[in-house]
Amino acid sequence: MENWDEVRTAYQVARLGTVSGAADALGVHHATVIRHIDALEARLGVKLFQRHARGYTATEAGMDLLRVAQATDDQFAQLAGRIRGQGDGVTGELVVTSIVALAPQLTPIILRFQQENPGLLVRYLTGERLFRLEYGEAHVAIRAGTAPQEPDNVVQPFVQQQYFMVAAPEYIERHGLPKSEEELSDHWFVGHDSENNRAPFMRWLSGVVPRERVVFRTTEDVSSQLAILSGAGIGFLPCWTLREHPEMVQVLPPKQEWSAPLWLVTHVDLHRTAKVQAFLAALKASASGWTQV
Repeated sequence: MENWDEVRTAYQVARLGTVSGAADALGVHHATVIRHIDALEARLGVKLFQRHARGYTATEAGMDLLRVAQATDDQFAQLAGRIRGQGDGVTGELVVTSIVALAPQLTPIILRFQQENPGLLVRYLTGERLFRLEYGEAHVAIRAGTAPQEPDNVVQPFVQQQYFMVAAPEYIERHGLPKSEEELSDHWFVGHDSENNRAPFMRWLSGVVPRERVVFRTTEDVSSQLAILSGAGIGFLPCWTLREHPEMVQVLPPKQEWSAPLWLVTHVDLHRTAKVQAFLAALKASASGWTQV
């Protein structure tokens, strides 16, 4: 293709559906967008878009172009992410991602690492979305559950994320405590709003108590922990949260099936860089006492 600018313009029109939207995305005048589309269609000898009052709709040929341009754009983003992560020193940008439940433990470690390396820009991304290391979306990922299987990633075992079934004094005052696992179905629980939640302790709980006994349901860990600490129901807390709340009472002895392994994940292209290696070393050294209650 002689003119990548025309392909990039057509890609934005196909993606956004309007000339004005593509012009805003590209930072050009709308007349430039129309000129690029007309020139590209003339060069290819085929209509890429159907014009209508609401904007532009890609034809079959336009959709083919969209797929090719999308793949090219993704490859450029991947290249840019890898270039930003390379270098001989602990400088530039460091992007770390994990589930939000690990934020209380990871934030002090990341902050201390940043203080030891002045000028380092840190982005700590949490959430349920899986950030793609192969596209340069993160340099280091801490993931829970089964070992990640994405190709070209370096996966290392980190720590075992231990959980404990606990109740707050407020809950015990109102409902008492179960004396055995068989009595759990007579009590009330805090849990995830989705029945398909993958947390090991939630899968275990779903096989022990009826779903209607989970009376306080949330979609993320912070709200769940606050509800448990406030006495909304019996629930599961990680060892580091339990350590900070000695008033909480363990309901049953901890079970191995409640815990989940944590993994350190990096992309093979960035794994050996000074920045990633330095952060991994700091992370491993700081996490040695995580599992102690």
